[in-house]
Amino acid sequence: MKNRITELFNIQYPLIQAGMIWNSGYKLASAVSNSGGLGIIGAGSMYPEVLREHIQKCKKATDKPFAVNVPMLYPQIKEIIDIIVEEGVEIVFTSAGNPKTWTSFLKEKGITVVHVVSSVKFALKAQDAGVDAVVAEGFEAGGHNGREETTTFTLIPMVKEKIAIPLIAAGGIATGRGMLAAMVLGADAVQIGSRFVTSFESSAHENFKQKVVDTQDGETELTLKELAPVRLIKNKFYNEVKELYTQNPTVEEIKELLGRARAKKGMFEGDMEDGELEIGQIAGLIHEIKPAAEIVKEIIEEFEEVKRSL
Repeated sequence: MKNRITELFNIQYPLIQAGMIWNSGYKLASAVSNSGGLGIIGAGSMYPEVLREHIQKCKKATDKPFAVNVPMLYPQIKEIIDIIVEEGVEIVFTSAGNPKTWTSFLKEKGITVVHVVSSVKFALKAQDAGVDAVVAEGFEAGGHNGREETTTFTLIPMVKEKIAIPLIAAGGIATGRGMLAAMVLGADAVQIGSRFVTSFESSAHENFKQKVVDTQDGETELTLKELAPVRLIKNKFYNEVKELYTQNPTVEEIKELLGRARAKKGMFEGDMEDGELEIGQIAGLIHEIKPAAEIVKEIIEEFEEVKRSL
């Protein structure tokens, strides 16, 4: 299954596992890479030395390419970038910030750079900054989202129309059918997050994995837009946010309710009531916890089967 993305990353399938906070350590990244996709270590929930440890362990667990995702708002980003260079990471996905800040530096070090965007405007800015590819993420996605609330189904063809570099689709994709649909719309590959949250190798708490499996359609919502839009499962914490909004709160009051380490409490420590539970709308189509290799196999087999049937 060769195309611009498989050649860019030197991988077998145009399937990328998203770099997700509290979910994507070296075990998941190496498992996906070993299965023919591109695994990503999510640096957003790691202290610099923890990231170094995960990179080193990933290199021992796979001889295939893998990447590191770096949210550019990370307070210790220079330390993170230095570690990525020192450890010889060959692919970096940047997000949540201006791609011009680090792209040229990383590319001078021989690193392939991909930037995550939520609009045509930012896709063009990323291309102008010199990135090798972009991930265009629709607002169906879990975790932090763009303010435009553009769906994947409309975002992908609009971005495809304007850019020349390879395009990766993300948001609301968890199956081979979804992968094929995204590629028909113009994507060269797909990035999948929520489906890999419920893999054996995901570093998420077992409570959270089961909560994702139990989540049905309509049980997630985009909220906290005054801080950074984030898609959450509706739980006790979500209901507290909803109640606060009826009081026309200030940004400071919203921050006070959110507090610190709310996402860690939910996704990593397993507090399903007071934790922040980030997942995509596609959770309603996820019904089982299984190995990452099986997930990749199922997606690719369904992709090929549906493609033949059409």
